[in-house]
Amino acid sequence: MPIPTLTLGGVPIPVHSGPPELAGESLGGIARARMSLGGLVQMTHWSGKASGTISGQGWMPPGLDGLDYTQPLEFLSLQPESITGTALAVVLNSTPRGDQAPWALALVEGEWLPTPCVLDGDLVTITAVTDAVLYTVSWLPKYMVFASRPSKNLSTGGASAVHGWSITWEEI
Repeated sequence: MPIPTLTLGGVPIPVHSGPPELAGESLGGIARARMSLGGLVQMTHWSGKASGTISGQGWMPPGLDGLDYTQPLEFLSLQPESITGTALAVVLNSTPRGDQAPWALALVEGEWLPTPCVLDGDLVTITAVTDAVLYTVSWLPKYMVFASRPSKNLSTGGASAVHGWSITWEEI
């Protein structure tokens, strides 16, 4: 399967800007408190949002200086999400990219084998595989985000200039 392009605000990041490094984490309105006898309780006000960073180093800048960072931007990620379990119907917890369908694998005798799946809204239905003990569904997510203008650096110490860049983003 060919790897799609990482895209922010409709601008694909060129491969010459360096292979992107992606880091992400979950966001939530979660607080934990210890009770008088030491028991831990957790209060969740909201959950299910994501944030992260994108960075790279390459022969050219990523070309994102023309984006309006005061407005929401569409971020087409390359960092897969996945859900593993025994169910043949899985509800995705984020929106998949439109240019890359989710894919499924079945664990049979210690080997992960591809198996067909169908996406309908946020529900993925997996085709059963004989003797499978687990299934996993993976997808590349699409987010609407607020992002920061890229931080940049330039190294001219080698035979050619190297452009470094980094962006932080947070799902709306």
